Amino acid sequence: MTSDVRILNTGSLLELSRRLRAAGGENIRSSMHRRIRRAAEPLRDDLQSTMRGLDIRPQGRRTRPGGPSPNSRPLRETLAAAIRISVRTGNGLGATVWIDRGRLPAGYENIPYQLNKGRLRHPTFGNKSRGGWVNQYASPPWWDSTVRRHRPRMEQEVARVLDDVRRRLE
Repeated sequence: MTSDVRILNTGSLLELSRRLRAAGGENIRSSMHRRIRRAAEPLRDDLQSTMRGLDIRPQGRRTRPGGPSPNSRPLRETLAAAIRISVRTGNGLGATVWIDRGRLPAGYENIPYQLNKGRLRHPTFGNKSRGGWVNQYASPPWWDSTVRRHRPRMEQEVARVLDDVRRRLE
């Protein structure tokens, strides 16, 4: 899984950014920023809802209900809340959708990547010394397939925003 999604057309975006700075168009820049963010929001929302509904199955046939969560928030909700959007209008102009590892509890940093590969391996009840390790399986690739569905729409929307801004600058 790629750690983030970037919709960037560096040549067009950089040239447009230079022209915006030269024209001093702060209203145009903030409008462009807002519209690029709006183009990325459906992807973030779909990634979050996909994570909240992700089917994570235990290994083997034997299924027993697990114990209480050691955290205050369930796993899927914790991971979904860490999916973020960033829009830059400076040199790195564009939108990025990513998993903010800083918003995850300690030890959870790699879980979204493991689930995207289809297997989460963890110690039983968090106890590494006794109790052994277990595997849980998810339908891979939850991140990649969601991004693939949204990419054409996002690219079209960003191209439309760039065309509108170019027209306003001419």
